Amino acid sequence: MPNLETAVFGGGCFWCLEAVFQRLPGVKSVKSGYMGGSVENPTYKQVYTGTTGHAEVVRVSFDPSQVSYRDLLEVFFSIHDPTTCDRQGNDVGTQYRSVIFYKSDEQRQEAEQVIAELTAARELSAPIVTAVEPAPTFYAAEGYHQNYFNQNSEQPYCRFIIAPKVEKFRKAFAEKLKA
Repeated sequence: MPNLETAVFGGGCFWCLEAVFQRLPGVKSVKSGYMGGSVENPTYKQVYTGTTGHAEVVRVSFDPSQVSYRDLLEVFFSIHDPTTCDRQGNDVGTQYRSVIFYKSDEQRQEAEQVIAELTAARELSAPIVTAVEPAPTFYAAEGYHQNYFNQNSEQPYCRFIIAPKVEKFRKAFAEKLKA
């Protein structure tokens, strides 16, 4: 069994992030959940209100011998808009904020480095607002949120919001996709 590492990202609806990271070689599992708020064991109904302080996130378990944390960061920044505060598309509120919850000082440094490089490249239309914060307790989302796109790909939100992000990812990262 390889030594797995964990990364946690919030960038809008967790279904979108989950669907993309599941397709990356070296990613062993992706779990949707909540992080960063003050309510213990929050429910989706609570987090959805925007009053808990939690963000919708994905916890990605990965094999660093197959995919690097930097690779995960590059995918993360390519599949959501890191320049919008508390919003991704029609999803609005602090629960949809762009955030990286780091698990180690090395992850913090790598995340800050990637943000600095993206900022210096001036390829984005506005400043990056992605927060980089130490990882607090992760709370798994309810079962019906797990593996959502793969089980509900014909649902309208999946077809019109998630599928285009997955397709964009497939084109941009074709050389890194799972067979």
